[in-house]
Amino acid sequence: MERRFDVIVVGGGVVGLACAYALLGKGRSVCVLEGEDLGNGASQGNCGLLTPSHALPLTRPATLRQGLRCIGKADSPLYVRPRLDLDFLLWGLRFARHCGQKQMGRALRARSALLERSLELTREWITTEGLECEWQSGGLLEVYGEESALSGADQVQAILSEHGLDSRRLSAKETLEREPALTASSVAGGLFHPRDAHLRPDSFVAELARAVRDRGGVIQTDCPVHEILHDDRAQRIRTSRGDWVSSQLVMATGAWGPDLARGVGLRLPIQAGKGYALTIPSPSGAPTMPLLLHEANMAVTPWPSGLRLGGTMELSGRNLDILPGRIAALRSGGARFLDCDLTVEGDEWVGWRPMTPDELPLIGPSPTSKRILVATGHGMMGVSMCAATGDLVARMLCGEDPGIDPGPYSATRFQ
Repeated sequence: MERRFDVIVVGGGVVGLACAYALLGKGRSVCVLEGEDLGNGASQGNCGLLTPSHALPLTRPATLRQGLRCIGKADSPLYVRPRLDLDFLLWGLRFARHCGQKQMGRALRARSALLERSLELTREWITTEGLECEWQSGGLLEVYGEESALSGADQVQAILSEHGLDSRRLSAKETLEREPALTASSVAGGLFHPRDAHLRPDSFVAELARAVRDRGGVIQTDCPVHEILHDDRAQRIRTSRGDWVSSQLVMATGAWGPDLARGVGLRLPIQAGKGYALTIPSPSGAPTMPLLLHEANMAVTPWPSGLRLGGTMELSGRNLDILPGRIAALRSGGARFLDCDLTVEGDEWVGWRPMTPDELPLIGPSPTSKRILVATGHGMMGVSMCAATGDLVARMLCGEDPGIDPGPYSATRFQ
């Protein structure tokens, strides 16, 4: 049986669902095809942070130095496994080339445009659709445990201020007043980002899917895509559940994107950045606001329904092995800073973030057809950037003013 739509979105993560929701708002008929369950990848296990404060990309000189030191160190928060993989080596060289001051500034401005627009739209969507996802907008606190690290905090604040991004440097006393769950002896100071917000990502995915269906969209899960055939008039997507046909196609396939993109003449320089998360019932004395614990290289997000610890970055290829040492490191990193019991049993998760060499997503048409758009490569910022990405994709496919300059996100910039 053949099913036809104006637009088919391949990928049922938070970015794909945001694209579908925005396109339905433009009057298009839309179908989302997902090979597994909705939000099965990084959309499910991330820390649910919406962070305009984190426009500063990883592509900076300090990250490059840290990455070189961490090659082969499996217990490091940033682990780079050496391997003979041409795509990975090319990705690494491109990443290194983007770690200069000028490149960092360009990426910061482009990321900021998406992050600011996305925060505004996410808040609007939650209000309009009544999305129940434990949304809170009380800011985010970065915590520094070592006096020696505070110079880095001052540098970050200076860069953010230069680009009009609000952040406030806090003393140890002010940091503890802001979040009493912190252990006094572990805090040297902090940075407070008042405009940041957070939500529960798995609930957000489920509610966004509900809103897509309420708007008349179709979502088909357990439907792996095998092949994409396209010409000037239509895209035929061959799946395990038959053929689906559309006038336009959006590929929002996350870390799986490179495989499918080759079939439409597009090479996507995406590496799978493996991350871990542990979700536990909220312990007595749990923090009341999301935290980034600097020395532990991890995030802590509190919701009424639980507490999530997340972090690490492994560039180790595509594997989903859960290493017990990584989960233990999340517990011990949290215990260093927090005065609450983090030893209770919880849900462990591991997944891939789609990492690009310049820390910018890939959003735009493929070189073979303007009817095929890519929307992937959001790294650790999928939730933070999804609404703006969906809006941009919908505007581009409908021939409207994109609202923000799409040039920095071009899907063909590495071709």
